[in-house]
Amino acid sequence: MLKIALIGYGRMGKLIEQIALQNNCEIVAKIDPILGNDITADTVADADVCIEFSTPDAAFANIQKLIKLSKNVVTGTTGWFDELDKIKLLVEDAGTGFIYGSNFSVGMNLFFSIVESTAKLMNRIEDYDLYGLEMHHKNKKDSPSGTAKVLSEIILKNIDRKNFAQYEKLDRKIEKDEFHFSSIRCGDIPGMHSISFDSEADTIELKHTARNRNGLALGAIRAAKWINNKTGFYNFTDKLDEIIG
Repeated sequence: MLKIALIGYGRMGKLIEQIALQNNCEIVAKIDPILGNDITADTVADADVCIEFSTPDAAFANIQKLIKLSKNVVTGTTGWFDELDKIKLLVEDAGTGFIYGSNFSVGMNLFFSIVESTAKLMNRIEDYDLYGLEMHHKNKKDSPSGTAKVLSEIILKNIDRKNFAQYEKLDRKIEKDEFHFSSIRCGDIPGMHSISFDSEADTIELKHTARNRNGLALGAIRAAKWINNKTGFYNFTDKLDEIIG
């Protein structure tokens, strides 16, 4: 049975705890400021893998501590990925295993592939302009989401007429080479992402809607099982085929 330490005990941490036993995993530690504890050699001693779902301002420090303690880490926290290169160097120096993702849902990662394939096709048809939209619950702390950024990267890589992602409110006419991706935060929405292609004749919409966060939690557990006893720095999307087996 895989032994997991939860770093962050918010909605995702609690959900992972709920489904861990169903997936042959044991939660051996729960670490969060609200619980009055911290990451130390003692608090994570029994863990095979640590799953980190905290906040954008805490994730980098959390992961640094865990790597220095020679722990393999899964992180689903977004909003801090400008520090990934530093984490990669730490992982290589420590000889540990680390896997991150903007979204651990298997369905969303399939959606990434669908968007990529469609973008390659639509690149040849300049009649279509395109935009992105995402919606999340009011407590989400980053905007745009990490998932929105991944989708934008896919579009910019595969649509030659789009060179820049624009996430901000515009008080001007949008430039032809800008890809506008808007974000909405409201209520308890688990997550919705869409990419739309619009022409004078019609609109083609690709859309992924999460009914709940179960897919994210299960994906994180699958990632933890995969990274156990491995070394190296990995992106969940790149390793999806191996993880889902």
